[in-house]
Amino acid sequence: MTRWPENGDEIIENYIAQLPLNYAISPIYYRQALTSFWQAVLRFGATDRQAFEYWLRERGEVWAQSTVQNRARIVVRFLDALADDKWIESNPISDLRCDYNARSDTGIVRALMAPDSDQAFEALRQPRPYESSLGELMRDHVERMQRRGYRYETQDVICRRFDRFLQQQPNLDGQPLEIMLDHYRRIKTTANHPVECERLARILYKALCHDDPARPIPRPNNRPEKQVVRSWRRPYIYSPEDIRRLLAIARTYPSPRAPSRPINLYTMLVLAYCAGLRIGEIARLTLGDVDMRAGTIAIRETKFFKSRILPLSPSAMEAMREFLNDRREAGVSCNPDAGLFWHDQRNRYYSRATISDLFVAILRTAGLKPAKGKAGPRIHDLRHTFVVHRILEWYRQGVNPQERLPYLATYLGHRDINSTLVYITVTQELLHEASERFRAFASSGNAELVELAS
Repeated sequence: MTRWPENGDEIIENYIAQLPLNYAISPIYYRQALTSFWQAVLRFGATDRQAFEYWLRERGEVWAQSTVQNRARIVVRFLDALADDKWIESNPISDLRCDYNARSDTGIVRALMAPDSDQAFEALRQPRPYESSLGELMRDHVERMQRRGYRYETQDVICRRFDRFLQQQPNLDGQPLEIMLDHYRRIKTTANHPVECERLARILYKALCHDDPARPIPRPNNRPEKQVVRSWRRPYIYSPEDIRRLLAIARTYPSPRAPSRPINLYTMLVLAYCAGLRIGEIARLTLGDVDMRAGTIAIRETKFFKSRILPLSPSAMEAMREFLNDRREAGVSCNPDAGLFWHDQRNRYYSRATISDLFVAILRTAGLKPAKGKAGPRIHDLRHTFVVHRILEWYRQGVNPQERLPYLATYLGHRDINSTLVYITVTQELLHEASERFRAFASSGNAELVELAS
């Protein structure tokens, strides 16, 4: 049993005082939630599951369910702070999350609020990773590859997913690997599942060959991956009018609770289009990555463990200069390791998922994407647009794009020009410029080629 400290009211006030809350009303909500929880704990004399359940039921009679869940998250963070400071032995919600291997504290809170909490917890329970019959093999292989310097994050996810399947199918224990994989292939009918199964098979055979080098490795089946590639939709190449519309919407994005969001979104879009940055690269930028004197921005440890320093165009540097001025006026941390893009809630980083959601909202506001679903232009298409517009500009300047492709591949962070060629989408403008270039070349040397081009 975890005892509640006697000076609970003082601890609550000290805890609220050190929180970076941006709104005057926030401390009132925090104090209301924590004080009511303290009073509930005093009745039980301990911060355990029963006290938390009692508080949830009591508050449920006063507050809406969504409000109770929101205040419960405040209490959970407070209990984490108490546990870190050794005021209590442990956070009971975190203990429950660990016991049931749940993905989040929110799921634990919802289970406690359910009419039959025990049944809700059992539905919440997740298999522990790598405890199937092949769990040790997969875990050792993933750790071995990561020690060798590979990220191996996607492979780890694939292995964990297969491990959960095996734990739910104990009848497959002891069966040959081919039979396990055959059963796994049948659980989904999506187009990407066969591709994942082929990747999984390669991972497992590679792990088995580490222990038994004489074991034969079946030939990989590339057919599922080729079918998926053929089904990929054609990238959407944004027109200059589209880009101007997106930037205008970002500039005036409605965000009363986060006044800095419009300038952040505007600058993110500028970098996505003018420098062809990936969303993950934008999210990881720090203040120290921007060199205003040199007019460059550093992209560190991105895909394929590559780092690169990119020169920015004058217009992009002007947007960055305006952004940094607003950043200074907002009083955000000037530490070089601080996130370049910040939001008004605790000055934290914008996560990759948040940036993606906000960009999709801008696309929908611009009418380029339907209100629901995944149809329509993607954010990553800005990177395709950057490549196409860059090549168009080279054609118009009389530059041979083929000679510049290695530089473009380096700028984009690709391993070779083959990866860059995937981004070259043939548009009418690009076709016209290429045709004009060929016409000019042919007219200077062979009149017959001119007739063929016309």
